[in-house]
Amino acid sequence: MKADKVRVIITDDQKKIHFPTGLRMQIRRACIAVLRNEDFSGDAEVAVTFVDNDEIRRLNKEYRDIDSVTDVLSFPMGEDGVYDVNPKTGAKMLGDVVISMQKAHEQSLDFDHSFEREVCYLTVHSVLHLLGYDHMVPEDKAVMRSKEEAVMQAMGLGIKPRRATL
Repeated sequence: MKADKVRVIITDDQKKIHFPTGLRMQIRRACIAVLRNEDFSGDAEVAVTFVDNDEIRRLNKEYRDIDSVTDVLSFPMGEDGVYDVNPKTGAKMLGDVVISMQKAHEQSLDFDHSFEREVCYLTVHSVLHLLGYDHMVPEDKAVMRSKEEAVMQAMGLGIKPRRATL
């Protein structure tokens, strides 16, 4: 059974990078594509927030004790396939994705692809984290990369080789 309803709550809390038309729809598509690829069943909610480099650095320091800018942070609300449930909707609350739009823009230039593609990739990557994958665990790294590639291909975005990210 595939995910029934997927609610993606998108918040743009930054003013540094223009938010392109159609990006909200692409983000929703990325979240749904990950859940379909994972055969996730039931309703789900994901919150995606866009911030600037200063804010993601602050969050990285606060939650990971790493005082540097990163591209994306994931805050899962579940463990081992068990998630908090929104009492109003009955949907499984997967967690929060926080993306630095400045860092995404820089990386899109570094990797020579569109900004929209980079933001979609970061969303796919982060939603996999919400589902329990961790590329910092050596045996999960290749599995996670393979899943990222499958989802990006399914979305028609392909995937170019990327530098290792933390």
